[in-house]
Amino acid sequence: MRTLLFLLRKEFLQIFRNKLILRLIFVMPVFQLLLLPYAANYEMKNILLSVVDHDHSEYSRKMVDKITASGYFKLVNVSQTYDDALKLIEKDKADLILEIPQNFEKDLIREDQTMVMISANAINGQTAGLAVSYSNSIIRDFINDISAEWIQQPRLNPQPLIEVTSSNWFNPQMNYKYFIVPGVLALLVTLVGFILTSLNIVKEKEAGTIEQLNVTPIKKYQFILGKLIPFWILGMVVLSIGFLVSFLFYGIFPAGSLVVGFLFAGIYLIALLGFGLLTSTFAESQQQAMFVAYFFMMIFVLLGGLFAPIENMPDWAKYLTYINPVGYLIDAMRMLILKGSSFWDLRMHFLIVLGFAVLFNTLAILNYKKTT
Repeated sequence: MRTLLFLLRKEFLQIFRNKLILRLIFVMPVFQLLLLPYAANYEMKNILLSVVDHDHSEYSRKMVDKITASGYFKLVNVSQTYDDALKLIEKDKADLILEIPQNFEKDLIREDQTMVMISANAINGQTAGLAVSYSNSIIRDFINDISAEWIQQPRLNPQPLIEVTSSNWFNPQMNYKYFIVPGVLALLVTLVGFILTSLNIVKEKEAGTIEQLNVTPIKKYQFILGKLIPFWILGMVVLSIGFLVSFLFYGIFPAGSLVVGFLFAGIYLIALLGFGLLTSTFAESQQQAMFVAYFFMMIFVLLGGLFAPIENMPDWAKYLTYINPVGYLIDAMRMLILKGSSFWDLRMHFLIVLGFAVLFNTLAILNYKKTT
């Protein structure tokens, strides 16, 4: 125990001696939590709309007003011809063209059907798909509103109407920040826990201090614990700062127990720190360790469900997510913060991450050699 305390004292002295890294550890969570939820935002708003209205009727004006009043579209131009509107798309001054034909209102009233044309700038396929989907949904709502007005008039026989009410559970306002912030918290813990530990043993090798440690009677498990515990504490401090920033700036407070959240994050950090130390034992330089850490971080984040739902991934990628510890933390954070999940609800996540912790740390201890 005394040997371990000396090792911990040495590690903390090394960490606090590097002022730049220390500032990054505590400043990075604040900046990333303030920037990422706004930058990584898949909500489509302010879609630039150009309208070509050949009808100039009351119904065509009402439909355009309904589209612009939705908050998703911003009317930038009313063109006389389709070619004029297309030039705006070519200049990136419009994202969507809505062309309303002549006799739009007349055909709608007399024949109960008509056509409009929607043209989207599909360079960004996701943006174009969402823009067309939003506009189709709004136009359908407009037609339903008109049908409801007609049914109330004596010109048509009364027909039954179905009124649909919706309820959004766990995120009533459908605020995208409530979805992304728990994932960013998981990302911050991962960055501190994985990258810094990946560089730790390698830094000792380059400085030559690893040779001095190798000739001491320190056990291998004591050496690994001495490297693991300081960054485990820093990771928990970063998570605490993240929870505080989330509450102060976004009003997000976990619906579940904070104790469960910190307990899960603690086990997860043990697993990730073990993996970082394992990669560090293989690398011979900080440059090698950084490349390896970057490689795994990219895979962990992309397959973790932070930006894209795992359900939308191809089957082979879904199988890889089962061995991705970051994905379990992101999912657990969202369940805890948004759904208020309990320890029992997260029991499988706990067991899997605990398995990762045992595996990675055992391999790190076995792979660390006290001889060169």
